[in-house]
Amino acid sequence: MINFIICEDEIILAKKYKHEIDKFMMKYDVDYKCHIYNGYTSEWKQYAKTEDGFKVYLLDIKTKQGSGLDAARLIREEYDDWVSMIIIITSYPEYRYEALGKRLMLVDFINKLDNCEKNLQKDLSICMKNYDKRPKSIRYTYKNMMYNIELKHILYIEKESDSKRCTIKTTYDTFHIQGSLNNIMKKLDDRFIKCSRSIAVNIEQIKNYNKKSNIITFKNNDKIDAVSREKRKELENYVRKLY
Repeated sequence: MINFIICEDEIILAKKYKHEIDKFMMKYDVDYKCHIYNGYTSEWKQYAKTEDGFKVYLLDIKTKQGSGLDAARLIREEYDDWVSMIIIITSYPEYRYEALGKRLMLVDFINKLDNCEKNLQKDLSICMKNYDKRPKSIRYTYKNMMYNIELKHILYIEKESDSKRCTIKTTYDTFHIQGSLNNIMKKLDDRFIKCSRSIAVNIEQIKNYNKKSNIITFKNNDKIDAVSREKRKELENYVRKLY
């Protein structure tokens, strides 16, 4: 999921940016959503803090409720988000060097009055390249420790019995995360499928699946045998497509 966060206090311009995004995203089979704010409100700040897929910010440099440069600093420094893409769009070109000089890793500084639509399309292409090449991961906090686990290293995720947490088994360690398996699945991609009500597996990490013994063998030779009866055929079909 790609989330485009537009912050613009002129609703006509906000709709214009959304139209450009919709036109651009027609070329891709990727889920996306546009979030529109008229300033750097408490609602905007709350959303900026959340972990919600891949984010692309379009920030107006001056609104009645705050500065785009201050907002970019919040994203990078206070919220410690150095992954999201940030595009500054403004009718104040004199702020260009100040914006770029703050070392906030901006994608671009676009002048609203100078080929805005064309430049926005170019910048969206840059954002999409970063989306395609990023190492997808799941980030969470457990017992005051922040964890960032790349999805490609996860073997399986298992709901712990009589508990509100799950175990994440990776190629190199075991981790614990609060939340139901269904909610955690929303943060994953289509390489993960549920093979029972309590376990989801990374099909790209599967070495083979023996339907007769009902055992999954992963590439590191770890094994599990918790595939439910109704999921066996589905899992077998997924694994067959990989090889």
